[in-house]
Amino acid sequence: MTADPSSRAVYVISVAAELAGVHPQTLRVYERKGLLDPTRTRGGSRRFSERDLARLRRIQQLTAAGLNLEGVRRVLELEAEVERLRAELEAARAEARAAVDRTHRQYRRDLVPLSQMLVPFRPVGRAGRGGGVTGRPGGRGGGAT
Repeated sequence: MTADPSSRAVYVISVAAELAGVHPQTLRVYERKGLLDPTRTRGGSRRFSERDLARLRRIQQLTAAGLNLEGVRRVLELEAEVERLRAELEAARAEARAAVDRTHRQYRRDLVPLSQMLVPFRPVGRAGRGGGVTGRPGGRGGGAT
């Protein structure tokens, strides 16, 4: 099984900072504040992935819009929550569609075409229209009156 290429940590801090147009110290501050969580090598060096860089770009957009780092952290949390809820909603919709499909298949199995019925269908008359209970004149339908 191959890992998602966007989550593969390949960039050292200086390269990631250069790609993002910020100072490496900025990345350290973002990490300390919990905004970024780069992978660490066995030696302790930070490695950034494409996903980390995309998150860094989002952080830059939010700070450029006037949010402080705590506001950025909260927005990122809310965006992650919205994404989780969307996935949960989509799973629930898929489950509901499957349940409806199962129910429809069950209906099709339960229905018997009129041509295959064992007893011919005879409409039941309505009271007050002269048909009685069984639709026969006289009302009660069974034997002699």
